[in-house]
Parts: sequence; structure tokens; C-alpha cells
Amino acid sequence: MQASITLQALIEEKIQAVRFPANPANLYDPLNYFMTLGGKRTRPLLTLLGCDLFGKPGESAVNAAIAVELFHNFTLIHDDIMDEAPLRRGMSTVHTKWNENIAILSGDVLFVKAFEFLSNNDVRFLPQLIAVFTRTAAEVCEGQQMDMDFESRQDVTIEEYIEMIRLKTSVLLGAALEMGAIIGEASEEDKRLLYEFGMNVGIAFQLKDDILDLYADPEKFGKQVGGDILSNKKTFLLLTAEQNANSTQRSELKKIMDEFAGEKKIEAARNLFDELGIQELAMDRMKEYYAAAKTAMDKISVPESAKQELLGIADYLMNREV
Repeated sequence: MQASITLQALIEEKIQAVRFPANPANLYDPLNYFMTLGGKRTRPLLTLLGCDLFGKPGESAVNAAIAVELFHNFTLIHDDIMDEAPLRRGMSTVHTKWNENIAILSGDVLFVKAFEFLSNNDVRFLPQLIAVFTRTAAEVCEGQQMDMDFESRQDVTIEEYIEMIRLKTSVLLGAALEMGAIIGEASEEDKRLLYEFGMNVGIAFQLKDDILDLYADPEKFGKQVGGDILSNKKTFLLLTAEQNANSTQRSELKKIMDEFAGEKKIEAARNLFDELGIQELAMDRMKEYYAAAKTAMDKISVPESAKQELLGIADYLMNREV
């Protein structure tokens, strides 16, 4: 994983070097604040490794990688507004620290800045990069809209939920890798396979998140365990429980979600999920997508040794405890 460590350092250096004007302060100060909150930088790292996979130095894709990270942070600022989230990475969200209008505009600037970095790539690759970037940006918005629509729906299916997380989360992982592959001058088939690898890892990643939200070790998790249950969020766990429960269990689940609160609600939901074997079912589904990702990676026409960095990251994402 040494290559990943080196490339992550490069990404952080480039992000910290991103400069915004001093004025108007209420537009740019929130960005200087938000971009110092850190993060795993997984998506830009995937772009660099996607390029490196095909024998071209990962650094060649750094402008595309920063574009991906700026776009991701744009979505976080706007998502926090829509979710009314008070904290991001343990710190106040932009709309909480300033206000919603400022957060919207500041997020918009990050989107524009992402295009600025994207345009700094070799002109030979720009048409493909822009096509992937704009397609993915629209898909992420579609996924976010689906997620919001689910809040008022009582008939959400598991497959609809999978499609929502594919759009909201996983397409950006796939696109990050595909953009690296474009700059790495991969074949059309290898670009498609690498995108498929990233997309399936992304779905598995989100399913792991759903599991961790209820079953993580509170000492390691860094936020309240059971937050999805407290907010009645439709996750793979909840939808699978609703689907698999008998009439008595379904009535019990409805009562828990509608009438219980706090730790009592979390404990009751967890007990019912355990009775239904929901954690195991979620793990099985996660493993299916992870296996599909590895199958796609197996078909990419580069030496197996070249694939180990990306496979190592995927393995970490599947086995993480936070």
C-alpha cells in the first residue's frame, strides 16, 4: 500500500494548495473552512490508482483527481443542508456555521472549481473526461432526489434502494476510476470493467455503512450508533426487515419505528433485526457486490501484481469498523 500512501500525500498537498479569493468573505471563508475538515480522500486516490493501473504515473491524473474531490465536497455541503445535519466530521456544517444561502452559493463555487481543475487535463482526454464527469454529476443528483423522495414513501422496495445508493454513492467511485483509466489510456473494455469494479465496490461500501450504523462498536464508530433507526431512515436493513417479517413482527416493527425513541428504539429494532437475521442478510448482499467487483477486476488486462493496490483498498472498505 506504499503507492497509496504516497499518492494520498500528493492529493492532500494539492487540496491544501487550492486557493480562494479573500472577498467576498462570506462566499470563500466557508470553503477555506470546509476544505480543512479532512476526509479519507478515497475518490481522488482511486483516480490516481486508476491511472497507475495501466502503467502511467498516477500523478498524471492529479487534476482529474482534485476535480473529483471538489465535486464530492460540493455534494456534501448541499447534502448537509437537505439533511439538516449540524455536524460534518465532528465540526459544524457550513449552513450551521453561516447560513443556508451562503452554503448553497459556496457549494456552487466548489462545483465550478471542479470544472476548472478538470479543464487542466491534457486536451486529448478532455471530451471523455467531461462526458464522464457531467454524466456522473447528473446521476448523483438523481440519487439524492430519490433518497429525499423515499422519506415520504411507504412502498420503497429493496431494489429501488439499491438503485438509489448506486446513483448517490457508487457511480462517483466508478467515475473516479474511469477518469484515471482514461488518462492512463486504457482500452474501452478495460475502462468499462474498471468502472464496474468501482460501482460494485461503492454499493458494497454503502451496504457496509448501513450495517455499521446499527452494529458498529460505539467506541470506534465516532458517531451515534443507531442514527438511521432514530431518524426512521430507509436502509437496506429496515427494508429487508419489513420484507421478511411475518405479520406479527411487521406490526412490532411499525410500533418501534412510530412510537419508540432514543436508546429504547435502537435496542428494540436491533433485537427484532437479530431475530430476523437481518445483519447476516445484509452481509451476504454486500459480499455479492464485492464478489462482482472482484470479477470485473479479474478481467482487466493488466498483470495481477498491478491490481493489488486497488484490491487492497476495496478489502479495507469492506472490512472497516468505522
